[in-house]
Order: sequence, then structure tokens, then C-alpha cells
Amino acid sequence: MEHPIKILIVEDNVIIADDMQSMLEEIGYEIVDNVIVYEQAVEVLKNNHVDLVLIDIILASDKTGIDLGKHIRDAYNIPFIFVTSNSDRATVENAKTVKPDGYLVKPFEQQDLYTSIEIALSNFNYSKKENTTEIDEAGESFTSNSVLKDSIFVKKQHLYYRIQFKDIQFIKADNVYLEVNTVDKKFLVRSPLKDYLEKLPQNKFYRAHKSYIVNVDHIDAINSKDIMINNNLIPISKDFKEFILSSMNS
Repeated sequence: MEHPIKILIVEDNVIIADDMQSMLEEIGYEIVDNVIVYEQAVEVLKNNHVDLVLIDIILASDKTGIDLGKHIRDAYNIPFIFVTSNSDRATVENAKTVKPDGYLVKPFEQQDLYTSIEIALSNFNYSKKENTTEIDEAGESFTSNSVLKDSIFVKKQHLYYRIQFKDIQFIKADNVYLEVNTVDKKFLVRSPLKDYLEKLPQNKFYRAHKSYIVNVDHIDAINSKDIMINNNLIPISKDFKEFILSSMNS
């Protein structure tokens, strides 16, 4: 079952906070709460499941966003991003002491916000949470905060679409763009093929050719030079052909 990514916003400028919430909800994130001071944020974290926190460094309280970052590092195993107007050396050096997972300077666009969140979640998930399991109230185990583990966001026009990995059939390189093909849609992504492959599950997606990544679950047929996916003939390398044939015969 797919669960939306849950984000806490800690920002003392109500207008900016509301704008951020609108941007995030349009993309598909869930806002757990939108608070203005350290104490409120601590209470929300205590009583709710949160996947990521966006924190303004200067808050409407004696304690700053950096204090909140330290609290999160000490008490929780979740990523946070500083969202601030301050980019001077002293502020940056102070912020670095609590090791934020991102640092976004205002003003910013929706795409900047989305990119910072996706990179922070992805890096945090791979580096710290990949093999961590917890027990829920029903006694069942689950991977804590394993956000984006089953999907990826792709931009089309002004919206970001969340695509399940299982729905991606193949990806074709076309100059500086990639064409991500699902059962019924195509999306253009600006990325090197090699970098995009690293974002995908390694047990399903393979470099079949210098210009193609394929999801092996969608291969319908194979011959000496090609594979067929949804009536699309895709060229394959000799190494990939041997890999597929050996997998079929094992």
C-alpha cells in the first residue's frame, strides 16, 4: 500500500509557510502540521509520524531552527532541511554543526523545493535507513521512513507525477533527455542514463543497451539482438542477452 510522504513545516512567516504547504500538497506530499515555534514542532514530532522536517533557522521563539535540528538529531532518525533567507558564512557554519540533510535559500520555486526534498529523502534512506526495521502497535515489522522506496517523481508540464517502479517498462536515452515509458504514458526527464539507473531498484532494472534501461518484469520476448516490451523492440547488448538467458535457465 502506498503511503504519502509526511512533512512537518516549521516556519514563522505565515505567508511563506502557506505557500510552501500549497506547493508541497500540489506535488503529492502530506503536510502533518504547519507550526511557527520550536515548542510546537517538538510536540508534533512527539505525537505524529513525520518523514521529513522543513525548518526555518530564525523562529518566533528563543530557540532557533538550529536548536530544533539538534533535537531531531538527538531524538529521531529522520531527515530535515533548513529553509532560510540567511546564507552568510556564520549562519551556514552554525547550521553545519547539526548536519542538515539540505539547505534551501529563500526565495525558491516549487521545483527547487521538490528537488531538495527528493534528494534529502533518497540520500537519507540509502545511507541510514535502508535496513532499519521497527515494530508497529500491531506487532508487525515495517521499514521505518522508507520513503520513495517503491516510486519516483517525474515532472510533466507543471505537475510532478508519482510513478510506481513496477509500472516503468523501459527508459530510453535521447540526447540530454530520458524517455520514461510506462504502460500508458511517456515522461521526459533531464538526466544521464547512468545516474537515473542508480535511483531504480537494482533487482529489477538493468542497462540492456547503451541507450536503454529495462524493467525485466516487463520483457515479453527475446531473440539474439532484441527484447520486446509492450510491442516495442529494444536492442540489447551481448552481456545483457547472456544475463537474461542464464536467468531464464537457472
